Amino acid sequence: MSEPGRFVEITSEAELRELLGEPMPRAAAKDRARLHDLDQDWLAASPFCFLATANADGSCDVSPKGDPPGFTRVLDDTTLAIPERAGNRRADGFRNILTNPHVGLIYLVPGRGDTLRINGRARLVRDAAFFDQMIVKGHRPQLALVVEIEQIFFHCAKAFMRSALWQPETWNPGALPSYAQTIKSVQDTRESLEELEQYYGPGYAKLLYG
Repeated sequence: MSEPGRFVEITSEAELRELLGEPMPRAAAKDRARLHDLDQDWLAASPFCFLATANADGSCDVSPKGDPPGFTRVLDDTTLAIPERAGNRRADGFRNILTNPHVGLIYLVPGRGDTLRINGRARLVRDAAFFDQMIVKGHRPQLALVVEIEQIFFHCAKAFMRSALWQPETWNPGALPSYAQTIKSVQDTRESLEELEQYYGPGYAKLLYG
């Protein structure tokens, strides 16, 4: 048992393997470099993914991306394109990609515990013929992320099973303050709480593709 306030760190892969053991052969050999038909089916059904990036000095960011199912366009069996929609314009992940093209993606399908993971190299594209197939509610994306796949595999459902993420009886969104209240609590905004509540209220949906 370690002393309170003291960490017992793992500093080598040998220590890590001693603690965790080796992966089963099926897990060790599951990654691929090209899209299978089932991967494409998954992408066609997925409305949501997480995009992980890091800049040149290693500082990381993870950003959610979501649109109607199939929003990620398959250009060929090693290339994906993800449209960018209206956001807060911070562009943290995109700025990272400009200095370090390596990205990681996790694709979710609501109700499913397994996920599709993709790692590769990305670039920012401001126009291409496929942009015309990415129009949603009249909005043609200003840019897209094109990802050259290096590694792809399916991940098991254990994390979702432990968390009971998709089980509505476990949901309790009211346990936390509204988004407007959260923003007002952690930031010194020029807007009042009432103004923030109005901005993030029912009319907020009108800004999704504006």
